[in-house]
Amino acid sequence: MSGTARPTGQPRLIAVVGATAVGKSDLAVELALQREADGAGAEVVNADSMQVYRGMDIGTAKLTEPDRRGVAHHLLDVWPVTKTATLAEYQRLALAAIDEIRARGKVPIVVGGSGMYVHAVIDRWDIPGTDPKVRAELDAELIRVGPEMLHERLAQLDPAAAIAILPTNGRRIVRALEVIAMRGSFSAQLPTFAPNPDVQLIGLRAPRPQLDERIQQRVDRMWQAGLVDEVRRLEQAGLRDGRTAPRALGYAQVLSFLAGDCTEQQARDDTVAATRRFVRRQESWFGRDPRIEWQDA
Repeated sequence: MSGTARPTGQPRLIAVVGATAVGKSDLAVELALQREADGAGAEVVNADSMQVYRGMDIGTAKLTEPDRRGVAHHLLDVWPVTKTATLAEYQRLALAAIDEIRARGKVPIVVGGSGMYVHAVIDRWDIPGTDPKVRAELDAELIRVGPEMLHERLAQLDPAAAIAILPTNGRRIVRALEVIAMRGSFSAQLPTFAPNPDVQLIGLRAPRPQLDERIQQRVDRMWQAGLVDEVRRLEQAGLRDGRTAPRALGYAQVLSFLAGDCTEQQARDDTVAATRRFVRRQESWFGRDPRIEWQDA
């Protein structure tokens, strides 16, 4: 285990973080059950940006009710797939859940691999609002010129923000440029990893070859469990009309297959490759936080 030393005593909040497929959800349940056995108590708060959507179960590896083993979970299945997710709204819901859990004398366990969702909650970020006019102009420009050109502008205006955001992530580039237009800087909103004695950050990690194999096995299980049929059902609920949900790993690839843009095997292979790329970004994000106490998965 590594990371900064934490003061003795019970934390007021626990966060379990790490890459996709490393076992965070199961560990969070175990921690909650251990606290129950010790006469305390804990409940889980989801910080996975796609598990907040109703019906997106197989592709997000959402724990089933039996797998939750009686532990209360919050912020699962709260939004329809047509809703555009915002960090500010997630933060508001998560902080309300955390305050309610604490009011009942229990410890919240925040669990997920969406780095910005985790840090928005545990560090209580001041998240800028939106400017509809600026956002509409940037969205139109994104469609017209593509994300790479907007990323070049971002690099000129805020080099640190450009390093933190992939040139292909149009939605995050637009958001960064919107914040810059309102506040003059986006990098100022990035995490500073300030010490917080009330929070215990537990990170799970696995060697790269082992994690790559876990990802392959996870995608195999998703297909065996009926991911393609799940996406077909969600299409009827408006999945293609959403701005956030249809970009989820697995879902985006299956939607391409259903649209006839690739074969099912290509969609499956692309899901494995995209998940492995995403895991690298997760490892980079969480690897910068010196507060995390790392444990082998």
